[in-house]
Formats: sequence, C-alpha cells, structure tokens
Amino acid sequence: MPEQAADLRLPVVLIGPMGSGKSRVGKQLAKRLGLPFVDTDNVVSGEHGAIARIFERHGEAHFRALERAAVAAALEQPAIVSLGGGAVLDEDTQRELADARVVLLTVTEEAVLARANLDKRPLLRDDPGAWSRIAAARRPVYERLADVTFDTSHRPISGIVDELVAWVKEPA
Repeated sequence: MPEQAADLRLPVVLIGPMGSGKSRVGKQLAKRLGLPFVDTDNVVSGEHGAIARIFERHGEAHFRALERAAVAAALEQPAIVSLGGGAVLDEDTQRELADARVVLLTVTEEAVLARANLDKRPLLRDDPGAWSRIAAARRPVYERLADVTFDTSHRPISGIVDELVAWVKEPA
C-alpha cells in the first residue's frame, strides 16, 4: 500500500555510480510513496535507442544532449527520478538539483561486479578498472549535490527504501 505523498518536497532524485541500485531503489521508493518513477536512462533509450548504440553512432556529446533534455523534463515532475551516473556532470543539471531532494547511493566495486550482468554492462566487461576510475572522478560532485547518502553494497534494498521513506517524509 502506498504511503501518503501529499506535502512532500519533490522531486526526489537518486544519483550515484553505475550499479549502485538507483533504478531498483527508485522503483520501490516510488511504489511506496505512490509516486511516478522516472529513470532518465530509460527515457533516452526508449526515445532514441540503446545508449551504447547512441555512443557508437553519434558520440558522447550527442548522448549527453539527449540525456540533458530527459533530465530537465524529469526534474519538472513530482516524482522519484533516477539519473544516469554521468548526468550530474552537466552544470545546468547541478543548478536544477538545488531545488530537489537528492539521494546519493554509493556502492563498492566488489558489490557492483558481484551483481552486475556483464552482458548489459560492457564497460565493466571490457575495462574492469573503468568503474573505479569513473566513480572516483565523479565522487566529489555526487557528494556536493547530495542531501543524504545510503550505501547499497551489502544491505537489503527494502531496508534502504524504509529509511528513504522516513527521510522523504521529514520536513525539508
């Protein structure tokens, strides 16, 4: 049964590195709060095709422009929003996140590798050190933007969602 979502400061935005559980946590949190869930990576791929193919055919700059549009639209909604790992690098996105409640999900590299489907994560399969390099480079931005942080490495998602529901209901 959904929790009462009235009077919540929205959107609630999940940020963090690839494999930290943003989509899984976001879906469950949205369900518990009776809110829509928007995964910006899914929006981009749903409208433009697989992200890997966008990178291959048009390059990262084109993908980032598509991602930026999806993020801007998502942040206008009273929803739980999951951003792709690199979306926070955009300065306009960083400014817009000042008006949202931002949750940083962290995870260890070991946990990501243990639970990742390498067929769906070619970056991890093709360059095992890439995850650590990217996560370390983005960490300062994630930490600066976050209002609260939860580590998903070894905890049940349901427990994290319970704590997030309580946090979201706290007065902002």
